[in-house]
This record gives sequence, structure tokens and C-alpha cells, in this order.
Amino acid sequence: MRRLFKPILINILLIVSALSLQAQPVRIALLKYNGGGDWYANPTSLPNLIEFCNKNIGTNINPEPATVDVGSAELFNYPFVHLTGHGNIVFSESDVLNLRNYLAAGGFLHIDNNYGIEQYVRREMKKVLPDQEFVELPFSHAIYHTVYQFDNGLPKIHEHDNLPPQGFGLFIDGRLVCFFSHECDLGDGWEDISVHNDPMEKHIEALQMGANIVSFVFSH
Repeated sequence: MRRLFKPILINILLIVSALSLQAQPVRIALLKYNGGGDWYANPTSLPNLIEFCNKNIGTNINPEPATVDVGSAELFNYPFVHLTGHGNIVFSESDVLNLRNYLAAGGFLHIDNNYGIEQYVRREMKKVLPDQEFVELPFSHAIYHTVYQFDNGLPKIHEHDNLPPQGFGLFIDGRLVCFFSHECDLGDGWEDISVHNDPMEKHIEALQMGANIVSFVFSH
């Protein structure tokens, strides 16, 4: 099985290297899944995050994010994929295998709990990485300090259950491959301000944390 990972890993590393060298723009993607959840939520969030990163942290990301099915071979074209929504998430056996191979080969998944997906995220990701458990990242973790400093971890953008925001991670061989932002609503914060009428400072705070995630992915 490891032999299959090598060419895929090389492909992902070449994409990341191209970004670092400011060559052709790399593309990131929104992850499409089955189960009935609204994977398409927050349509302006990724374009706004990309624009912010390109302007403020020197990335060279295609301004139009792709949409990719979790079970598609095209998944390996994107070093960073983002999953969000409010409802159910279901990964088929082929989805599970594809996502596992993608993460093992160097890909990165950011899951943002738009609200109501935690139980489904934990259930489905347990299929993907059955030997791993989500671990809450300490505030000292690099993902909170790559470009912008978040000494208290994730910013609180929207209230859900009046709980503090938490950032959880899944690891393969010590490498963070999945970051789950919970009780935070980063994606809503990335959206056009007119969508949720958030204060500008919350919008910027969310984008800065998003930029930290992007920077972490392309520097690790």
C-alpha cells in the first residue's frame, strides 16, 4: 500500500513547492460529501480567505476554489481541502479509503463546524483513521502562531451553545493532517460581511486565523 502513496505524495509536494516558489497558482478545494448535509454552505468564505491570503501572507492561490467529491481521484490535486455544513455527513467505503490515502500522502483537511456536524464528523473520521482520536491542540501549537498570534487559540466568531471555541487535530506519524475548528464558525467569519452582519474586527480575526491554517499547511 505504501508504494501507492509515493507518486501521490510527490504530486502533492510539487504543488506545495510551486506555491512556495510563487510559480503557477495552486488551487484549494471545498469538499463535497453525501448524507444530506449542506456541504455547499458559506459560498463566499473560501474566495474571501484566498483573497486575504494572497494579499497579506504572500500566497499564490487560484482565486476560484474548486469543488471536489471526497471519493474522487481529483482530491489529490489539492493540498488543502475544506469541509463545512450543518447536517449529516456520510462517507462510503470508497470515500473512506480515498480520504485516508489522501491524508497519508500529504494532503490536509480543515473541517469547520458551521453548526451541528460534530457528531457526524467524529463518526466518519473514525472510519477514515480508526486508530486515531481527535486531540485538542494546545494554545501553543504552531497553527495558532504561524503568521498571526492567537495566544488563546481559536477566536470566537459566532455563538452556538455558549461554549468556548476548540481546535482538534488528527495526526498521522506525528503530522497534523486534519484540523477541526469547533464552536468557532470560522467559515461564517470568512464570508462577506453583509451575509451575517459581523463586525469588521470579527471578519478580520476569522480571516487571520484562516490564514494561519493555510500558512501552516504550506509550511509543514
